[in-house]
Amino acid sequence: MAVTLCGVCAFLQLYCTQPLLPLLTRLFHASKTGAGMTVSAATLGVALSAPVFGALTERLARKRVIVASIVGIAIPTLLAATSTSLAQLIFWRFLQGIMVPGIVAVVITYIGEEWSPDRVALIMSFYVSGTALGGFIGRISAGILADWFSWRVSFLALGAASLAGAAAVAAWLPHGRRRPAPPAGPATQLTFFYQVQGLFRSRRLVATFAVGFNVLFSLVGVFTWITFHLSAAPFLLSTTALSSLFFVYLIGLIVTPAAGFLITRVGLRAGIAGAISCSMAGVLLTLAPSLLVVILGLTLLSSGVFIAQTASQSHLRVAAPPGARVTAAGLYLTCYYLGGTAAGVVPGAFWAIGKWPACVAFIVVMQAAALAIALIGWRAPKPVWPAPQQNP
Repeated sequence: MAVTLCGVCAFLQLYCTQPLLPLLTRLFHASKTGAGMTVSAATLGVALSAPVFGALTERLARKRVIVASIVGIAIPTLLAATSTSLAQLIFWRFLQGIMVPGIVAVVITYIGEEWSPDRVALIMSFYVSGTALGGFIGRISAGILADWFSWRVSFLALGAASLAGAAAVAAWLPHGRRRPAPPAGPATQLTFFYQVQGLFRSRRLVATFAVGFNVLFSLVGVFTWITFHLSAAPFLLSTTALSSLFFVYLIGLIVTPAAGFLITRVGLRAGIAGAISCSMAGVLLTLAPSLLVVILGLTLLSSGVFIAQTASQSHLRVAAPPGARVTAAGLYLTCYYLGGTAAGVVPGAFWAIGKWPACVAFIVVMQAAALAIALIGWRAPKPVWPAPQQNP
């Protein structure tokens, strides 16, 4: 329960402003790109702080970092309710994102240390379910509370929920095993530098980082900018209705485990090809004038993105050398959230050109590029056969 709650608390606020974007645009008299920065600022904070928390994980008690990070998310969430300008809200959102890796990076390591190898996958599934549930609850509750009361009440409620979550995690999560402090010093830092340099020389890893960038770019890009499309004619959806769109995430949670099993049968390259193709079809369906077809498109998109994330993370374990998998995972996390950061801002230029159809065209081109990168970059290296021995 504590591990699941960690996942909920990590993602409860990260994307909570997505259903509020049309509302924030009107309230602060801001551009759509400016309102989108409330999403990008949080994901940028995650991308920038992920490597730092990776280093802290090796030097501080896991439970203390997790609980402190949940509290660290709750405080700027509560303060966001006091914002009198969009710039202030963006600042508090950035501080929220900075604290997220203190949960995400540490819990994954904690699970690997505290459970036996035959139970790690099971416990990890509880955590992953918690992350998806947290993102869903954050979006839908923010939209409903903003519609019924005000957007400030949304942040107050989410901040209070985080504080309650921190108290529950502090009470329920065991302290964990004591570990010897790792060596620190210039030699360790130099080793880390050379390790990162070596990872970026790997064609397969660079391709995986690029796919990770696109995975979150597609998800955040569509669910951020389609709110402006669906809040206008002919749909005219309210803030509550926009937040209800995220029910499609629940379908993705059901589809993803089955697809993960299928990927083990067909292979990672075939799996990523099917996942991205599904996502592309979903994005194109959002151009339909029917709301039911749009919802079907969003369902295909989210399911395809979840499957692509499963495939890319699985390939990361295959492509990264055994001694550098933690570093590779940190780099992947940074690229992943940089994709989310770009998605909250870059499509704004295409919206200015041709509104939602132009955004769709741009996102589909990005997905097609990611598909090509995966199919080419994920090829396994050819085996080097030993030279035949000459007969004496």
